[in-house]
Amino acid sequence: MDIQAQIQFLKQFVTEHRWQLFEQVIDQRTRYITVALEDIYQPHNASAVLRTCDALGIQDIHIIENRNKYRINPEVSVGAHKWLSIHKYNQEENNTLAAINHLRSQGYRIVATTPHRNDVELKEFDLNAGKIALFFGSELPGLTEIVLDNADEFVKIDMYGFTESFNISVSAAIILHYLTAKLRQSQLPWHLSENEKEQILLQWLKKSIRNSQALLKRLENEAQEQNN
Repeated sequence: MDIQAQIQFLKQFVTEHRWQLFEQVIDQRTRYITVALEDIYQPHNASAVLRTCDALGIQDIHIIENRNKYRINPEVSVGAHKWLSIHKYNQEENNTLAAINHLRSQGYRIVATTPHRNDVELKEFDLNAGKIALFFGSELPGLTEIVLDNADEFVKIDMYGFTESFNISVSAAIILHYLTAKLRQSQLPWHLSENEKEQILLQWLKKSIRNSQALLKRLENEAQEQNN
């Protein structure tokens, strides 16, 4: 069934305010920056990153599960995960490498966030060189050597105290706030395509409406009856 027809049909089951909010939010979504979380075992930190991504307009989150299964803390995420496109990597022998290869095949630069490499400070990072996938690791172990060995670039937050690093949720918030603000001030093609917007809007409508699949099935049956 045509995606536009599904959207037009389901729109009638949400309030005008909700639909207007969907349109406002989708216009600010981007896939120019995406986030990959490697083996995060603290649900509160992982959920806080999802909340930050939603608030700053990052649509896609890539979850790498090696030793640890990704868990969401609903009290921290406050429903943010419902509006994001979450991609999980947990079927391969090396899920980290699978994520890296997939993202690189989609045209992303692999960017490791780490305080221990001096390559580029956040304020010097070049967004103009192409789309980026920012990799974040757990607070204590950090990113694995697989990410560090395969990263195209490294970025760090400049710090001035005795503490060597922020926790993952704070690091993600600082880096994403800075880079998304810089992105929105640029002339880079950061908006979603119309087709991407439609696909995401349809998913949002389905998640917002009880029995949405049954409603769409009814629409499909009615369309078939009219064609017979």
